[in-house]
Amino acid sequence: MCDVNAGFLAFHRIAAQMLLLASFRGKDGHQKMKRAEAVAFGGSGLDRAAHLRGEKHVLDTLMRDSRAGVLPLWRGKPLLVADPRSGRDELGWLSGNSLALVGATSRVFLGLDGDAPRFAADVSAWQPDLLPDTLDAYRDPSEQRHPALPDTYRFSELRMAVPRLAPRAAELAATARAVLNWHRTHRFCAACGAESDISLGGWQRLCPACGTHHHPRTDPVVIMLVTRGNSVLIGRSPGWPEGMYSLLAGYVEPGETIEAAVRRETLEEAGIKIGHVAYLASQPWPFPASLMIGCHAEATSEAITVDPAELEDAIWVTREEMARIHAGAHPRIAAAREGAIARFLLGNWLADTLD
Repeated sequence: MCDVNAGFLAFHRIAAQMLLLASFRGKDGHQKMKRAEAVAFGGSGLDRAAHLRGEKHVLDTLMRDSRAGVLPLWRGKPLLVADPRSGRDELGWLSGNSLALVGATSRVFLGLDGDAPRFAADVSAWQPDLLPDTLDAYRDPSEQRHPALPDTYRFSELRMAVPRLAPRAAELAATARAVLNWHRTHRFCAACGAESDISLGGWQRLCPACGTHHHPRTDPVVIMLVTRGNSVLIGRSPGWPEGMYSLLAGYVEPGETIEAAVRRETLEEAGIKIGHVAYLASQPWPFPASLMIGCHAEATSEAITVDPAELEDAIWVTREEMARIHAGAHPRIAAAREGAIARFLLGNWLADTLD
């Protein structure tokens, strides 16, 4: 990288860090970050450098930087490599000329991780020798290894890998998965039907026929910690793994507030009426592209009426029983998936740390 670009990035990084710190400092000058921001896939403070997305010559220069890395994703699975020292997984960053990126599509500029420019690319055109039956299933334990990479590198399902990822790695992988999936499913202009082109570093699609601009979508989903006295409401959807229960959740509809969505979804799915609703935390959930909005909802009724089209079962669980579930000691009910906001909210409810 030339000295001019290096100096520009250094200035940008310092300015971004100052803004980030200022946003998290209270009147006493001490850094303040809510515990809720520690939820998986969020809160790492990634510098997305959005102002660089339209500077194609700058992005081309950043791609050639020796510190740059490209994260390949195969059918939504990020490339991972085990770190034997920490016991964690690391993201499998590759140089832009890696043979594993041959035929890659939809390259996206993710931002700046300190001094390192970060990109992502879809390599789903590559076909491994064997496609497992579990591919695209709710839980896919299979891993794929590319012949151009060392055997320690493998493509792995992000939902299963997130507990082993550091916060910054999880945020980068989630962003890459969501945006690349959007490109895969939104190739054609919704206004005129023509195939659109990638622009703005992967954060926009531009229709060459009618000029319409399209941007990645995120679907808001409310997820409810519904309590009544010493109990919490949990349910399971049809097709979930045996014993798996979680908090109730549903999409926010057009023209609806978060509070209204919480009340409507809980009533529709379980027949429970809701009074007070309070926001707790949010989580990007790139399966495929949702923002989970965690809320605490106080139930004003107790009798459960399950909608079988939405839920297979719903039950009230006491705090003491939930502690056993959370510890993996319950004979019938399994804890919510590690890394999911449901587990995060239930854990903080048990610890009385919902701040």
